[in-house]
Amino acid sequence: MAMMMSAAKNLLTRYGSTKNNIYRCMSTGKLTTVDVNEKSGVAVLTMNRLPVNGLNLELLRDIRNDIDEIEGNKCRGLILTSASSSVFSAGLDIMEMYKPNQDRLKEFWTTLQDTWLALYGSSVPTAAAINGHSPAGGCLLATSCEYRVMLPKFTIGLNETKLGIVAPKWFMATFCNVLPRRVAEMALTQGKMFSSEEALKVGLVDELAQSKEEAIEKCQQFFATFAKTNPFARAMTKQQFRSKDLQQLEDEKAQDLEAFLFFVNQPSVQKGLGIYLDSLKAKTK
Repeated sequence: MAMMMSAAKNLLTRYGSTKNNIYRCMSTGKLTTVDVNEKSGVAVLTMNRLPVNGLNLELLRDIRNDIDEIEGNKCRGLILTSASSSVFSAGLDIMEMYKPNQDRLKEFWTTLQDTWLALYGSSVPTAAAINGHSPAGGCLLATSCEYRVMLPKFTIGLNETKLGIVAPKWFMATFCNVLPRRVAEMALTQGKMFSSEEALKVGLVDELAQSKEEAIEKCQQFFATFAKTNPFARAMTKQQFRSKDLQQLEDEKAQDLEAFLFFVNQPSVQKGLGIYLDSLKAKTK
């Protein structure tokens, strides 16, 4: 409840006296760019840690800061996309977890938590233009948005079980907010990666597009459906709908961090991560 009251105050400040103003958002990080359509006021946040947008500490920090700036500049929507032509995001950077520095490992996970809270709970309408493969953490980012448009011939899903990793409860909650519970459970336990067409069929994505430009345009069209909706009421409705998931992580952040640290530091997990990294190196030879 306290979280919802705070959000309401922030939204009243945001919408109380700035009815039609549009501000240009500026990029705040080295691994992301933010461009604003001056006509619509919609910000496009592009991940630019090539080649695969592995979510390391620095990229997560930039995404988190960009979300704050987009909200602070009163943009009318946020579209998340990738500078790569084949990968939206390959998920969490394994190097953050393999033989880690413990202080950095803690900061990495808490930054991931905060990035998810900011994106999943954003008062700004959000959409993902998924212009490449989107496994694991990439799928988490996409499903944290309210709307998803995906290009054909790519894959998306939470495939953690295939890597010997257990997805945290808030990963699962994000998935269940998009998919029917039975479909989500089967996909999570199987580590299933959906093709673009399969993702559309089950509701993991909302539309398909033939190009990144078309995907961004479809996201813009989704935002246009709110043209006659009171922005304060829209934002509060969204946040109330997601409040249980958001509040649960807020309440359990410390426990979630400890569980992550315990799991990652297990010798068997470290061994598995090493084997996975070796397999990736073999593919590049």
